[in-house]
Amino acid sequence: MGKRRRATERKSVGVGNVRTGNVRVGNTRLHPGVLGGAAAVVLCGVGAAAFALSGGSGSGSGGDGSTVDEKPVASGPPTAAEVRTTARAFLTAWAKGDAVRAAALTDDREAAEKALTSYRKDGHLVQPRLTPGKRSGAKVPFKASTTVSYKKESKPLSYESELTVVRRKSDGKTLVGWRPSVLHPELKQPGDRLVTGEAGDPPIKAVDRDGAELTAAKYPSLGTVLDGLREKYGKEAGGKAGVELRVVRADDTKSSESSVSSKKADAKSTPDKTLLTLSPGTPGTLKTTFSGSLQSAAERETAKRKRASVVVLKPSTGEILAAANSNPTGFNTAFQGSLAPGSTMKVVSASMLLEKKLAGVDKKHPCPKYETYGGWKFQNDDKFQIKNGTFRASFARSCNTAFISQAKKLHDDSLTKQAQEVFGLGRDNWSIGVPSFDGAVPVQSDAQMAASLIGQGGVRMNPLNMASVAATVKSGTFKQPYLVSPDVDDRTLATAPRKMSGATAAALRELMHYTAVAGTAAEPMRGLGSDMGAKTGSAEVDGQKKPNGWFTAYRGDLASAAVVQQGGHGGDSAGPVVRAMLRAGS
Repeated sequence: MGKRRRATERKSVGVGNVRTGNVRVGNTRLHPGVLGGAAAVVLCGVGAAAFALSGGSGSGSGGDGSTVDEKPVASGPPTAAEVRTTARAFLTAWAKGDAVRAAALTDDREAAEKALTSYRKDGHLVQPRLTPGKRSGAKVPFKASTTVSYKKESKPLSYESELTVVRRKSDGKTLVGWRPSVLHPELKQPGDRLVTGEAGDPPIKAVDRDGAELTAAKYPSLGTVLDGLREKYGKEAGGKAGVELRVVRADDTKSSESSVSSKKADAKSTPDKTLLTLSPGTPGTLKTTFSGSLQSAAERETAKRKRASVVVLKPSTGEILAAANSNPTGFNTAFQGSLAPGSTMKVVSASMLLEKKLAGVDKKHPCPKYETYGGWKFQNDDKFQIKNGTFRASFARSCNTAFISQAKKLHDDSLTKQAQEVFGLGRDNWSIGVPSFDGAVPVQSDAQMAASLIGQGGVRMNPLNMASVAATVKSGTFKQPYLVSPDVDDRTLATAPRKMSGATAAALRELMHYTAVAGTAAEPMRGLGSDMGAKTGSAEVDGQKKPNGWFTAYRGDLASAAVVQQGGHGGDSAGPVVRAMLRAGS
């Protein structure tokens, strides 16, 4: 009897073109709707009819405690019916405010219950309405409409999310695969929460170097940067907090303690984010080093391309003038990326070889088709060679074997020391004003050490790092990049333990200039005058058909670097981006 009743409950009941069993939830994230809103409903199907979610359970779950006929444990992907039933049961419990029941229908009950409870208690989200979208396999997207209510303030909020139904191996039950983003797409990791109340950080009015306001609406790539600036400088800027719904990030610094306190002063790697303002606060004004005209150019250039990122610096001071990414609302690759820089790293390697007298600008230098080291056979692009050539020719043609051939004369930590001590890279102590990755040049041995010389192996950089490399060559000394003056918060900028000799700096500038007029960087740098230099790079990445294209250059008192992921040769992909930036700043 009990078994027959449950079978009946699982049947889809036709209502016009809508079936109550066809609840779908997938690519959209559910709104922080309060668990417990009596008005919570789910809009099902494609019609305008709305149905309150009720009943339903995950596959194989007996709500009355009775047992079903013993069958072999189910396996394989969830069926369409199981996805619909499990999604409906989870959304029903969530919409009704039953955190315990909803959490029991996930594959991580403890984490889900904690998050669902916080969603209601801390987020102050009430009366959620859930509109499922079209199921795609085990994924169910949905739209959420709810109200954020805090004391006497309330505002509507809508967003999209998705859930995925998975099968538990132990008993074959289908459950919602738990992740924080089910509640809201901005909840990126465990511990992230939705919180409504007086904002801990007062709002800021960030302005560029000329006093014009910077907004995410005008400069989309600065959205996460502005969030980070508010988190770090909201109080210093003198503003007054308002009432907001915010994403409060988990404190990820606890798991990555650094001996350098200035690094942690730049806040979490992903800053808190305001989702809705119930009552505005009073913003304080914060001046940045950004150039409005250069930032506009950076936004235009990256928007034209897929997966492009660029940074522009002022070599004489280290001021950051512009930074942009093709996906402005995604990960900030320009500041926080960690990618192999390819042959642009040869600028650092060349400085080391010059200092160690292992190379000279116009001295003879080997560039064979192949060079073996540590059991690996290295080759040049298209297997070219330069017979009886000079180091100038090898650098300009980006000859890999010219660098690999010198590996046997180096120590495992030679490149690491050069990068850290002269270029300020990989010391984990930059404090630019928002979270950044300062590059990594780990100590490696054998083939990996040799690969590091040409920007592969374990070397990792981003456009900010490589723009700083070009700036260091131009100015002759490392100036830590920054976008808020250290005078604002009395922080100390990072310095490099030593600087290049004047002769080494001059030699590097000569190599980069020759590359810009007669080497692989000639086309992008054409017509940009005499006071300039550049280096191209292409970094192979496992699983990619095309390498990541890199380009770094300086012109006058501007330095810029760009990467176009899967862009191919750096001169063709990233070169035009940097060229546009150098021209825009003239």
